Amino acid sequence: MTKSETSSGDRKRLSPEERRAMIIAGATAYFSEVGLEGNTRELSKRLGVTQSLIFNYFNTKTDLIEAVYRAVYLDRISPDWPALIGDRSRSIHERTLTFYREYTQAIFSYEWMRIFMFSGLAGAELNRRYLEFVSGLLLRPLMEEVCLAAPGPEKPEMEDIWNLHGGIVYIGIRRYVYQVPCPDDSEPEIRAAVGRFLSAFDIPCRD
Repeated sequence: MTKSETSSGDRKRLSPEERRAMIIAGATAYFSEVGLEGNTRELSKRLGVTQSLIFNYFNTKTDLIEAVYRAVYLDRISPDWPALIGDRSRSIHERTLTFYREYTQAIFSYEWMRIFMFSGLAGAELNRRYLEFVSGLLLRPLMEEVCLAAPGPEKPEMEDIWNLHGGIVYIGIRRYVYQVPCPDDSEPEIRAAVGRFLSAFDIPCRD
């Protein structure tokens, strides 16, 4: 059986939804390895399909990248996080620590980190859109909750929140982009970062 016959048989066995998901997964792995400048011709070879099949599902390469963006970034945002951040029945320390524990579990992956870095280097809009989305949905509300919890005159500003957020995300960058040795368990580093941040505003760090 030839490769083309095998590919044709595989296509018949997959539903359109499954085929589209397969292309997105393959594109995610491909772009995380070579960057967003990677071309669909090489991608089609890696997937064992024709370029025309890819363009049956995505009109342009830009459309495909948008699908990767949604799968890698937006679909990993938990709908529970805004409620967690705003739950004043729990201490702000517990809420912040729980949020960053879950957030890092969602984003600390080879694909997320490398596509994010490649997108930034290419000047693509994906990073800006994602950061604006995260800021409005999660980080600004977190800042407001910390302001309410701070007992003294010192209150955090958005730059303070971004410093906390960036420092925690950098743990993943070290691991998946720079590929330098990092602890397998990020929990102590996250707990320490959250503790230092809240202590700067005289907020006790207890769960």
